[in-house]
Amino acid sequence: MDRRTFLLQSTLATAGLATTGLSASAISPNNKKTMEDIKIDEIENHFLQSESSRFRPKTKIGMGGVALGNGFHVNPDVECIQAVEEAWNSGVRYFDTSPWYGLGTSERRMGISLKDKTREEFTLSSKVGRILSPKEDFKMERSLWYGKLNFSYRYDYSAAGVRKSVEDSLQRLGVSTLDIIFIHDLSPDNGDMKQDWLKYFDIAAKGAMPELTKMREEGLIKAWGLGVNTIEPILKTIDVADPDIFLSACQYNLIKHDELFNKVFPKAAKRDISFVIGSPLCAGFLSGKDRYLYSPDFPSGVKAKLAALQKVAAKHNVDLRTAALQFCAAPDIVSGVIPGSHTIQQATENAASFGVKIPNEFWDDLKKQQLILENVAIPKV
Repeated sequence: MDRRTFLLQSTLATAGLATTGLSASAISPNNKKTMEDIKIDEIENHFLQSESSRFRPKTKIGMGGVALGNGFHVNPDVECIQAVEEAWNSGVRYFDTSPWYGLGTSERRMGISLKDKTREEFTLSSKVGRILSPKEDFKMERSLWYGKLNFSYRYDYSAAGVRKSVEDSLQRLGVSTLDIIFIHDLSPDNGDMKQDWLKYFDIAAKGAMPELTKMREEGLIKAWGLGVNTIEPILKTIDVADPDIFLSACQYNLIKHDELFNKVFPKAAKRDISFVIGSPLCAGFLSGKDRYLYSPDFPSGVKAKLAALQKVAAKHNVDLRTAALQFCAAPDIVSGVIPGSHTIQQATENAASFGVKIPNEFWDDLKKQQLILENVAIPKV
C-alpha cells in the first residue's frame, strides 16, 4: 500500500461514525438516557473492514480478555460470561484472549461464552510464547492477576512451542480453530526478560515466526504478528519476517500516540500490515480509574494531560471515554480496538461509544492545544 492509498483509505471509522444518529453526549454519565435505550443494531455493518490483501478481524469493534483473566481484581465467572454475551448482542465480532491472562482463566471464560456461537461469524485471537503447566495455588510477586491460579508458566518461542501453545489454547477455549496468533510480550518491558528480550527474539525469529507463517500457509490460522507494549519488536519483526497484524498495547491512545503513528504505521502500511489497538483507555486511566496502564505509578505529565483532555471534553459536551475509543479506531491501518470489560454495563458502553457522533470542533480543539498530533487521523462527522 503506497502513502496515497494509505491516506485515501484513512479512517474506516469515518464512514461508520457518520451514519449513526447518536450525539456526542448520548452516553455521558450525566445523560439520563440509559444504555438500554440506545439502539446499535447497525454497529456490525458500520465497522466492516476495508479491502486488504491480508486477513483482518470482521469488525474494528472488539473485546479484550484481560478482565476475564481477573486482571486488577477478581471478577465473578457469571459476570464475565454475561459481559461477553452483551458484547456479542451489541455487535462485537472480534474477541481477543491469551494464556497469560489469568494463566488460562481468560481463555476458559471466553470459550464458554462463545461455544454456542457459529464459528464463522466471529474472529478469535490468542497468543503464544508461554506454556502453562498445572501447579496448585501458583503465586507470583506483584502479579496483575488476582484470585487463585492453578498453573505456572515457562517461555517457549520455538516452532514446537508455538504448535503446543496453539493446541493448548484450543483445548482451553473449546474451539476448533483460531484466526489470529500473536507472539506475546517479546519486548524489553517484559520484567522476566528485560534486556535479554533480544535473545528470546532471536529464538522466535528462527522458530515461532517461520512456524506461524507455515501454519498460515497450511490454513491452520489466518494471520499472525506480535502482541507487545513497545514499538522496537514490531519494527524488528517487519524487517525479518512476514507478519500480517500486530497487537500494539499502550502505544496508541489520547495520552501517547506519536511514535506509533509517525514511525511505525507508515512502515507497516507499505506491507499492508494492520494493527489491533490494546489498552485504548490506558487500562482505565482515561475512564476514571486510579491507575495508568499496568503500573501503580504515574509517569510525569500524564495526570496533567488527562486534566487538559477532560477540560476540552467538558467544553464540547463529549464523553472522554467515547472519544478515546473512537480516536484509536480512526486510522485505516487499525483493524481492531479491544477495550476490556467484565460487566454488562461496560460491554454495552464500549460498543455504544463507536456509534456516537463527536463534533469536529472537539478534535480541532485538541489539535489547537497540542494534545494530539496535528497530522493524526481523527474520526469525521
